[in-house]
Amino acid sequence: MTYEPKNYDHLKGGVMKGFSDSQLELHFTLYKGYLTKLNEIEEKLVVANNTKPNYSFNEYSELKRREAVAFNGSFLHELYFENMGKDLTISPELLKAMEAQGGQEKILADLKATALGGPGWALLTHNRRDGRLHNYFVAEHHIGMPIDQDLLLVLDSWEHAFMVDFGIRRPDYINAFLENVKWSEVSKRFSEARTSNHGRRHQ
Repeated sequence: MTYEPKNYDHLKGGVMKGFSDSQLELHFTLYKGYLTKLNEIEEKLVVANNTKPNYSFNEYSELKRREAVAFNGSFLHELYFENMGKDLTISPELLKAMEAQGGQEKILADLKATALGGPGWALLTHNRRDGRLHNYFVAEHHIGMPIDQDLLLVLDSWEHAFMVDFGIRRPDYINAFLENVKWSEVSKRFSEARTSNHGRRHQ
């Protein structure tokens, strides 16, 4: 299978307050680069010799080590772009879940603090283990990714996401990101997660 990049040009043209077209274009290009590398890795894995894997170096082993980087790098970016484009429509179900844990303001303050911890990703998730909302920090796309999570809100905190418009002002970028969240998309993900997990519990 060959993965094709999605088009997110609808976010350009001033739709995203605080984000220039130059910043967005640079980010789109980087995302497409991850997809290119994912396709390259998947193609090579089809024919790579897997009979002599080795920790120090082996082509197959190295491809497997980097496969998750390219995969998560590709699709975390898609989730990120898709939960952007200001829309304040938040479902009553998600709002209720947030209120049960201190409210939307508290949860987003914690997400911001999570993102400020370093370059990487801050993820608001629905945890299938305890049924609660969690904020997690993930470095290099695949390091620290917890299992059994439904990703609701994805925040890219790598410098490439903001350097053009914000320089080294990571807090200003995060504030701008939070002003541009597409809450209808986050609500949809939450609804789908609850429906899917409800069915799983009754199997």
